[in-house]
Order: sequence, then C-alpha cells, then structure tokens
Amino acid sequence: SPRPKVSKDMPGQHGVGSSPMIDELVRPHFRSFKPYVSARTEVLNAKIFLDANELPVANPVDTENIHLNRYPDPSQAEVRKVLSERLSLGPEMIFAGVGSDEIIDLLVRLFCEPGRDSVAILEPTYGVYKVAADVNAVRSIPIELTRQFQIDLPTTRSALEPGTKLMFLCSPNNPTGNILDRNDIVSLCEETRGIVVVDQAYVEFAPPSDDLARQVARLENLVVLRTFSKAWGLAGIRFGYCVANAQIVSYLMKIKSPYNISAATSHLVLKALGDGIFVNNAIEEIVRERERVAGELRASNLVASVYPSNANFLLAEFQNAVRVYEILREAGIVVRRRTESRLRNCLRLTIGTRAENDRLLSAIRTIA
Repeated sequence: SPRPKVSKDMPGQHGVGSSPMIDELVRPHFRSFKPYVSARTEVLNAKIFLDANELPVANPVDTENIHLNRYPDPSQAEVRKVLSERLSLGPEMIFAGVGSDEIIDLLVRLFCEPGRDSVAILEPTYGVYKVAADVNAVRSIPIELTRQFQIDLPTTRSALEPGTKLMFLCSPNNPTGNILDRNDIVSLCEETRGIVVVDQAYVEFAPPSDDLARQVARLENLVVLRTFSKAWGLAGIRFGYCVANAQIVSYLMKIKSPYNISAATSHLVLKALGDGIFVNNAIEEIVRERERVAGELRASNLVASVYPSNANFLLAEFQNAVRVYEILREAGIVVRRRTESRLRNCLRLTIGTRAENDRLLSAIRTIA
C-alpha cells in the first residue's frame, strides 16, 4: 500500500510518540495485544521479592573455563544426555529451551495455524500460555478447573473443538499450588487428538510420585515441561526443557533458533546437575518454611484462607487483598496480585528465606 504522508504532527518517524505508518504496518492483532506483566513493573524500590516464585538463594555454580569465542553446541547434546539419564529416557526425547517460555511459544507455532486453530487453557493458571497464543494469532479457549482446582473432565471434553491442537495444564498449578490428578491427565491424553502440555515447573517441591515425564514413552501426545528457574536456583540463566515424543522433539529442533542455549547456560546447567546437595537442601528448607508461613497466615485475622500448596509459594485469600498488597509494596515487599474473578481477593506469596518470610509476616501482623 502507498506510504502515508508524514506531517509535522506525526512525531513517530523520529522514535518519539506515535506513528500511523508504523501502526498500519504492524500485524493487526498486535495493535490491541496485552503482554505478560510481572509484579515488578509496579515496584521501583523493592527490598524483598516474593512475587516470581524464584528460589531465594542462588545456586553457587562457578562460571570458569567457558570458551565464549565459539558458538555453543546447537543441539545441546551433553546437557540433553545428562538430563535423559536422570529421567531414564533417550536424549532424543529431550528438548532444551530458553526457559519454558520459549518452548511454550515454539509448541504453539509448531502445531497451530494462525486464525484457524485453537489452544485450550485450564484456568486459573500461568498467564504466558495465553500470551503465547495471542502472539501467534491463535485463539485460546479458557476452561475452568473445578472448585478444588482439579480437571473437570466432562466440561473439558465438551469445550474442545476439532481445531484444538494444544491443551495447557500446570501441575503443581500456578497460582493455586495443587497437583492435578494424574489419572485425569492420562485420560485427556488418551481421549483427545491434541497435544497435552503439562507444565511441571514446581514438581521438585511436591511429594515424590510416579513421574509423569516417564509416561511420555507410551503417550505420544504428552509433553512435560521442566525448568531450572525454581528449585535449581538458576532463574537468571533462563533454561528449561521438555520431555516429549522423539518426533515432536525433532520438529522443535528444526524451528528453534540455531544457537538458542548459550555456552554459559549449558555449562551452568551441567555443573548444577553434578551437585544434588544444594538443590535437595534448598527444597527441604522451602518446604519447611512453606508450612511455617502457612500456619502463621492462617492465624491472622486478615487472612480468610490459605490454599494447600505443593509448590514454593502460597495462595492466600485476604479480607482486603488490595490494601494488603499496597501496604506491602510501600514496605518494599513485592508479592503477586491475582486478577481472576474467582481469585480477586488473593495474593500469591513466594516462599523466601526465613528472614524474608519473617519480614513478610511481621508486615502483615502490623497491618492487622
């Protein structure tokens, strides 16, 4: 189309203000696109970060002997081999990504035709699933979990369409913290033609059970996401991976960026995998603190309820969540507000160090 005339009243051509020309060239669905927004965008001078479900202490891996003048291995062969050995699966069933977020985006791009197919999202849950669908111009179908935040199989089945290529579930679920019934997940895999993606970002904080990742060997449409951003204390390196059918992994390898995982990231992941002491101690400490904080919150007259959690955070319903959030923010403590209608009076509280948790509890007692 002809280039629109630029006048003196059109400041966008020099990077200041808005440009009608740019708006016209941008794909239409991005003009009203709503990005993922973290709690930290609202806070300038925070001291305690209990909003993003990170581990409160960093994994002490060293970064020596990395040759940064060469491109990294584009297939992450060594990392995938070590991960596959831990899971007793072949390395051809492991795909490495820049956090789980890259894998979520790649799965939508791989399976869904923009403007035609759809993605089912079991809610309330992690907001990036919908963002990834929106970025790729793929319609999302929200499906409510039950009152106990479990899968409603009849409702889920009836909501799916012939063009529903992907279904996103999170277990333990973010923000509710509970594990989804494993038999229900298997039923969805066996009954549907689409890909069932189970995000297990917080699985290390849950009691040991029959590993869902190993079910991938018999369920060809199951994809299990994992991350090093939570229990491993390595959110800053941005590393996640998925366990999937080898054919799915081969397609993901085709469409990813050539060198998506840096040499430094691969090095740090391997170092972390070689030391199980840190992660085991971290998990024990977080679980212990999680139960302590939950007990203190339940004793507060500001708190209506605290949901049971198998993750490194707690979802708490307050009498006045907005007031509590604002006062905590003024005190330099960042937590995560929930905006879903059924969670409108809830805050998600990441479990920090004992000292950080004490500061949080003290602030809440002060409010009370």
